[in-house]
Amino acid sequence: MSIEATFSMLSLAEPLPSGSVEVKSLVFKPKTPKSQTPVPIIVVAKKDTKTASKLIAQEANAKDPRLARDELTTQFFGCPARKFTIALLSAKHKDTVKVLLDSTISDDEATEYVISNEEGRLVLTGKQLVGFLSTFTPKVVDFSKAPEAKKAPAGGKSQSNKVTKKAKKISSALEDAKLIGVTVDKNKDFPGWYQQILTKGEMLDYYNVSGCYILRPGSYTIWEQIQSWFDAEIKKDNVRNAYFPMFVSSSVLNKEKDHVEGFAPEVAWVTRAGSSDLDEPIAIRPTSETVMYPYFAKWIRSHRDLPLKLNQWNSVFKHPQPFLRTREFLWQEGHTAHLTAQEAEDEVLRILDLYEKIFNDLLALPIVKGKKTEKEKFAGGFYTTTCEGYIPTTGRGIQCATSHNLGQNFSKMFNISVENPAGSDKPKLFVHQTSWGISTRVIGVMVMVHSDNKGLVIPPRVAQFQTVIIPVGLTTKTSKDVEEKVFDTCKKLEARLKSDGIRVATDYEQYYSPGWKFAQWELKGVPVRLEVGPKDVANESVLAVRRDTGAKSSIKLAEIDKKLPELFDEIHNSLYKKAKDTFDAHRVVVHTWKEFVHNLNQKNIVVAPWCGRMECEEDIKKESATTDSGEEFVVDEKAPSMGAKSLCIPFKQPKLEAGEKCVKCGQPAVNFTMFGRSY
Repeated sequence: MSIEATFSMLSLAEPLPSGSVEVKSLVFKPKTPKSQTPVPIIVVAKKDTKTASKLIAQEANAKDPRLARDELTTQFFGCPARKFTIALLSAKHKDTVKVLLDSTISDDEATEYVISNEEGRLVLTGKQLVGFLSTFTPKVVDFSKAPEAKKAPAGGKSQSNKVTKKAKKISSALEDAKLIGVTVDKNKDFPGWYQQILTKGEMLDYYNVSGCYILRPGSYTIWEQIQSWFDAEIKKDNVRNAYFPMFVSSSVLNKEKDHVEGFAPEVAWVTRAGSSDLDEPIAIRPTSETVMYPYFAKWIRSHRDLPLKLNQWNSVFKHPQPFLRTREFLWQEGHTAHLTAQEAEDEVLRILDLYEKIFNDLLALPIVKGKKTEKEKFAGGFYTTTCEGYIPTTGRGIQCATSHNLGQNFSKMFNISVENPAGSDKPKLFVHQTSWGISTRVIGVMVMVHSDNKGLVIPPRVAQFQTVIIPVGLTTKTSKDVEEKVFDTCKKLEARLKSDGIRVATDYEQYYSPGWKFAQWELKGVPVRLEVGPKDVANESVLAVRRDTGAKSSIKLAEIDKKLPELFDEIHNSLYKKAKDTFDAHRVVVHTWKEFVHNLNQKNIVVAPWCGRMECEEDIKKESATTDSGEEFVVDEKAPSMGAKSLCIPFKQPKLEAGEKCVKCGQPAVNFTMFGRSY
């Protein structure tokens, strides 16, 4: 039986065999010139054996070996480092790897050795294990001995300090950062930066269907926090959750012409089942009005059935930028039916206020509430209200959430009507409807606004882990007793914080330096790092380090239950203030077209007097990538090709003076409208 087959058979085995010995299989990468292919060093040793990198370097005749990253293990063994096991070694690796074998591993039949990874375990006798590894001519190493010290040069003066300093300088070079950190500047290559922090920060991964992405726990937890809060709030308003199918027939979808035309470019169609064409194409819902409303008509018969308030958490398909525009995304969509227009209007604004709280109180994002223009409103709706955000790096606005008043448009189309409460002799009343939604797009907005060149910056109230505990200050000279006290303090602190409802991660990995761990958790955006070292244990305190500012503060363990939540609030408020100050500074009121174009090119959002005409709105979008030559407008080749569109008519309006003219056409202005380039 092959070793691979043995591994497969035991991947779901019972608990470890009695008397067995756990073994680790580690992959190290030696420092190698870029022009050469590195030779991986495989270390097979008992789990509790300390495998010093200096000794590995000496025994393998290699320079500065480090634990291998995923890039190397994927290249040689087709798996990330955490999934490596010797079961992946084959004859093709015979001359391409070096193997170091712990001298305490015996080759007898009596001892059973267990090698594990995150997917399963491999149980072998000593004879099987050593016999398998013999193919690769392993070097047997006594890891208990210290590596040989280099002889001092002639003259008697040691160069060790110089060597150490040089090594430290090399180890902190950019080459190491390229493997785990962000390698592009946010302000110089924003798309590249965004892609890197999402993948390296473990927020998402790419799927093999174009435009589709995998939401990893780091991002899905944020969505869960939003979902949990919002779900509780809408239930206070007597909204109930339901679920409707994802498919809708073309005949039903085409019932509402304006609605369908608004979504036509984004609708995905299923036309075949197996090898047969469907009699009628089936659409994958772009949104659920046409799916749900035939059943509203069925369920609503009397005014006593009103209001009907339903919400569903689902995914929808459209045609992609990760989180911002993906082919499939998660969202919630609420749909309500009311007897009167006033009830519907109240519901629209009530939901919009809840969305504002999601942005302000959970994601630490400032937004502007307002009403969409006729051109930008929801297709087939009466009017649309919106929460509009701002991405400082690109100077673009972004629609974050919408709440629509559908009026009676859909109820007339789907015949959702009730008997008139005034009497049976009165005509039936068509209900007034609303729909409203927020999606995983908001995660992308949060990432773009708060994060930096070190990686993600995530507000504490939605972070997967609000804090990470890392032991520090432990060296080979640290006594066993002190080391145990540090780890014991960390574990007790972890349990205590979890009991307080704080989401905690710990990093007890012994093969990486504290500095490497700090960078890794900063990349993932954990709001607070708690460092626990021997001095902290003695002082009964921890060192708290903020992700957003890097500020450090010592917190007494006796006060941690109070001080840590306070620190979370400080971080949230600081992130919100920074983002709001930036948004406020880049939202500029203008009165002339020259000011309008100039401010757009300064990455600003402009608030300008406007006439309200759709033709003028089209002209603004078309000509906002132009400059004033003094006589006429000409295309500015250096300006972004995207014209400015209306973002919203803000609820909070600057004072419209008598005789105020439209910023573009000069006709009388009816309001101030917010314009900007947008996603």
